[in-house]
Amino acid sequence: MTSLSEPATHADSISTSPTRLRMLVVMINYRTAELTIDSLRSIADDPDRPGIRVVVVDNASGDDSADRIEQAIEREDWQSWCQLVRSETNGGFSAGNNFGIQRADAEAYLLLNSDTLVRPGAFRTLLETMEQSPEAGLVSPRLEWPDGTPQVSCFRFFRPSTELIRSAVTGPVTRLFSGSDVPWPTDENGGHQPCNPDWTSFACVLIRRSVIEDVGLMDDGYFMYYDDVDYCRLAKDKGWTVAHCPGAHVVHLRGGSSSVKSLKQKRQRRPRYYFAARTRYYAKHFGRLGLLRANLYWTLGFLIANSRRVLGGRRSPHCVAEWRDIWTNFLHPMTGRHR
Repeated sequence: MTSLSEPATHADSISTSPTRLRMLVVMINYRTAELTIDSLRSIADDPDRPGIRVVVVDNASGDDSADRIEQAIEREDWQSWCQLVRSETNGGFSAGNNFGIQRADAEAYLLLNSDTLVRPGAFRTLLETMEQSPEAGLVSPRLEWPDGTPQVSCFRFFRPSTELIRSAVTGPVTRLFSGSDVPWPTDENGGHQPCNPDWTSFACVLIRRSVIEDVGLMDDGYFMYYDDVDYCRLAKDKGWTVAHCPGAHVVHLRGGSSSVKSLKQKRQRRPRYYFAARTRYYAKHFGRLGLLRANLYWTLGFLIANSRRVLGGRRSPHCVAEWRDIWTNFLHPMTGRHR
């Protein structure tokens, strides 16, 4: 993990002035040129954009997406506030964001997915919330679908007993272990009121510079997944809180998948790096015994769910080979391959 205090030596650093930026937006591109350009266009349309800079990190896409984004930046005349930099390797979500954060000196850093559209006023509202809440190290907006329907984006920390709920997928177990259920309570419309959740989705999150100086950059041992909950947990251990600000609206497209397609995808085998990240998280925050407990809880839930499936003729809620994949990197949770 690299320290923020280490200078950014990249030739394309946008920190050309000794004056610290108010906010740097960091966006990762990996073969998502059109999504990235659409997201940048939503930022360009925001009247509160002046004073804010954007760096797009191409995570070694290996296609023409970086060139297409650069061409769009030039064609749309966005060079004064936006720049693309190229990483030589695809180290994943955390590594890509760390690379972008170190491109410039800012008071706050907004991590923003390429599959997002920023509603007007969102940046201003997030910054005002951070300035008015000195204890808030991270601030999250309301994530929503294009029609304005809210998404669940605030959560409780994962703990070993959470795995029983996630695996059993049955009401009585969820109610019995309700304190370990992950989603943060929502209002009658399915959104979140202003709150201080344990962690929030990093599809869009504003991080105070002081937090990065206190906690460090993101753990690039995570290729993807669990990096957001890990970072929020580290920040909370240092005394910072997460503030959810529903007055700031950001559309999160999530690839535009339909609900039916998403359900089918959930049953497909997940990539190895998902389980490597899960293993890393539990070992890092609960130790080897905690990781073992998490896996045993998951296995118990798996047996409960499959007993109900056999008796009731239900379809399995689990991904292909998930009963085996949860043991990924168990013997070497912090040093095993994360991809």
